[in-house]
Amino acid sequence: MQLAQKLARGELTSVELVQISLERIATLDRDKTRSVIELNPDALDIARRRDAERRRGSVRGPLHGLPLLVKDNIDTGDSMLTTAGSLAMTGAPAQRDAPLVARLRKAGAVLIGKTNLSEWANIRSSRSSSGWSGRGRQTRNPHVLDRTPSGSSSGSGVAAAAGYAALTIGTETDGSIVSPSTANGIVGMKPGVGVVSGRGIIPISAVQDSAGPMTRTVEDAAAVLGVIAQQPGDYSRRLKRDALRGKRLGVLRKPFTGYSEHTDRCYEESLAALKHCGAVLIEVELPTATPLRESGSELTALLHELKAGLNAYLAGRRGLAVRTLADVIRWNKAHADEEMPYFQQELFERAQATRGLSTTKYVKERAELTRLARAEGIDRVMRSHRLAALVAPSGAPAAVLDEVDGEKHLGGSTQPAAVAGYPIITVPAGTAFGLPLGLSIFAGADSEGRLIGFAYAFEQATMARVVPRFVASLSLP
Repeated sequence: MQLAQKLARGELTSVELVQISLERIATLDRDKTRSVIELNPDALDIARRRDAERRRGSVRGPLHGLPLLVKDNIDTGDSMLTTAGSLAMTGAPAQRDAPLVARLRKAGAVLIGKTNLSEWANIRSSRSSSGWSGRGRQTRNPHVLDRTPSGSSSGSGVAAAAGYAALTIGTETDGSIVSPSTANGIVGMKPGVGVVSGRGIIPISAVQDSAGPMTRTVEDAAAVLGVIAQQPGDYSRRLKRDALRGKRLGVLRKPFTGYSEHTDRCYEESLAALKHCGAVLIEVELPTATPLRESGSELTALLHELKAGLNAYLAGRRGLAVRTLADVIRWNKAHADEEMPYFQQELFERAQATRGLSTTKYVKERAELTRLARAEGIDRVMRSHRLAALVAPSGAPAAVLDEVDGEKHLGGSTQPAAVAGYPIITVPAGTAFGLPLGLSIFAGADSEGRLIGFAYAFEQATMARVVPRFVASLSLP
């Protein structure tokens, strides 16, 4: 971690780093990218305390004094709001830190603000624009400003790429860390469900939700995960350039390729790099991937889980205008000009119509999803081919923003790991017309350390991350 080393050597102070972050946000974010939804008024005071601790020889760990931004669906027990981007949630801040935030503070990170997101983590409407929220409005991709930042952890992805903070945190139900990390050209890791505590996070699904690091390097992601995991570990020991040597990787194609020739070209280059790193590439098929995509069962299950989870979360908040999903739906209708100028809330309304997690329909849907993603999916293909991990392209180049009609989504590879509750990591792999592309690596339960090692070896061999240019739009021939 380069910034941590500079702090350790006395070349920078935490106050100076926080000031640099705040200045970049003021100069670039407010007018261009709109990724930061709120700043912490106590940030500089916290940084001064971290500097004083360092002068006394008391350093809490590798994150000590580093600026941090977290997604605005994660509770912070301070003066900042936790709203999931919704104006309905602005009545009062959360009473306490989410456990992952408490761990980051204890490790010495300096929380400087909250990041914008696709409102309600992109579960309000099927036609939403990634990175748009009623409270934060539209976040933009720092590489090309009229392109999507993807979502739902849009602001965290943009802020990491643009250097607004050393560390950022996102959350994922299916794609919400991996997709914006890819679009913004950074490393993003969704740990397995339960590895990081989900308490204090505005939920969609207790079965699939997971919070994780979104950073510029694998090394930084490893350091953050080592802090926020419920069972802290030293993931940095996995950072070896030869981590891929002799490892059997399953190469996935259909239905994870074929939607973009630019993505396919980058994927072939990535496979060549993996082979150069000593990996043994095995062409495999995930036979349950297409049934998972085409059944629609994942969304059905998520809507059941959303109603149950959100009602439970809201019941524990104080000072808000809403206490249930039904309240939110009514509030949005009453404030439609502000909250629903571009897209509606049909997914919320479908969720409200569900009848609970004990219904036969829900129980059968979730059991079938688990079977397809785990036993008959990832677990079977990895076992039968004796694989260490599976690889696939992370997604297409970022599409043009369209708040009115919604976002074009060509393809991705997050669903199997998301439905299974297994970890997945994406690493910058190349570009198309200056737009970042990524490689995804995933495996079964408890494989976070292994995936970090593989991602690090690939990252060091390719060094594919590019610095954002903040251009207004692409100039194409």
